[in-house]
Amino acid sequence: MASKKAKAAKKAKKADKKAPKPAVKKAVKKAAKKAAKVAKVAKPAKSEKKIGEPAKKALPPKPVQPVKAGKPGKPGKAPAGEAIPPPVVSAPSRRADGWLGPLPEKPMPRASKLPQEGEILTKREMEQVLTVGVRGVVGEGSLKGKLVVYQGFPYLEVIGRDKRELWFVLQGPDEEVLPAYADHKVSVSGLIRRFHNYGGSVDVRKYSARKPDAEEPVEAPPDVNKLRLLSPGEVETLGSPGMSVGVKGFATLRGRLELSGDEFYLVVSNPGTRQQVAFTLEGKAVKGLKKYVGDIMVGTGVVEKKTGWGGTIQVEIAEPRAPDYPPVSREMLEVAELEASGTGATKEIDVKLNHGLSVKLTEKQGYVWSIEPQTAKRASLREVNVQGGAGPLVREFFFTPRNSGVLEVEFFLGKLHNPMQVARTFKVLVNVKQPEAVP
Repeated sequence: MASKKAKAAKKAKKADKKAPKPAVKKAVKKAAKKAAKVAKVAKPAKSEKKIGEPAKKALPPKPVQPVKAGKPGKPGKAPAGEAIPPPVVSAPSRRADGWLGPLPEKPMPRASKLPQEGEILTKREMEQVLTVGVRGVVGEGSLKGKLVVYQGFPYLEVIGRDKRELWFVLQGPDEEVLPAYADHKVSVSGLIRRFHNYGGSVDVRKYSARKPDAEEPVEAPPDVNKLRLLSPGEVETLGSPGMSVGVKGFATLRGRLELSGDEFYLVVSNPGTRQQVAFTLEGKAVKGLKKYVGDIMVGTGVVEKKTGWGGTIQVEIAEPRAPDYPPVSREMLEVAELEASGTGATKEIDVKLNHGLSVKLTEKQGYVWSIEPQTAKRASLREVNVQGGAGPLVREFFFTPRNSGVLEVEFFLGKLHNPMQVARTFKVLVNVKQPEAVP
């Protein structure tokens, strides 16, 4: 019997050796590892120790008690009622103070080395950088804006597309120096990253700052009263109807001298039509010009165009010149003449084709006879002459009709510098006939 008992004891010992070991040791090891991880997370970051204003100190987590053998509970878990505390993060709230711009990843990061240079941003990518709501653009570029400081970090406030603000946090070795340029106009270049709807970051490689008071010099507006020498182009536009109204300066104008009452004026373009441009001559140099009425004259002085059809010239020098083209020879032409005072019924007159028609009208002071430019072209207006003497001023219109038929020529007596203001009109029916054949 004793031998049987000894054999049974030996078998029991062998069974105990083959049986699995209790999980107590494994549970203790796992709990110790978790406690070590929690202790590492709870430690303050190295960057917080170096900054002058450290973040709030985090309370150390309670150590996890290892599970004792023989007590109920799952292996590797803390006792009931003692949960593992989460890691403490001291980053500021992104929306608590209304700030819309991006925040750094760390609470108070230190300046670090610059990253390697990336690809230069294209024009299209720069437009995306300056657009609100675009993310993921990375590359080398430059930005200009106003430097603002928020929670100790330098930001570049840039006015993007649609006049909306964007903020870029400035990073790099100059991060500690840039806050001194708050409210300055700053230009930075470096690696631009768009990781936020309202901005991103710039790893600054180069920067330049300008004081807010040092604004660009603004050119003083030109003095209106200061006279200047008009350019050749401006002089040319002075003779165009409806242009350069209000222009004043020194210039030399060339035209035909005419007389209206006691006033001399210089017709510089479109003579005899309702688009005539004329300038009244004023000053001491006007004396002695009556003998040159109807001739070409050059006047130099202060020119002021008051309306679209002329103005005044304060003449300093007035000199006669030879005409550009000789007058039309009337020796070989059969000229039909018509003299009228500009009042009464419509007059009729017969004219031979390619021959002459002379219409003479009496003017009054301050008013000038003229015709429409289209009528002048259709009736082939060749000359407009002024005949003065002891009596009233007479204006002659000389035509050479080129087309047979009946033409209606209407004359307008309007103001000198405002031909749209008409005092009266006069019509002439011109019957252009073919000349009789010589037998």
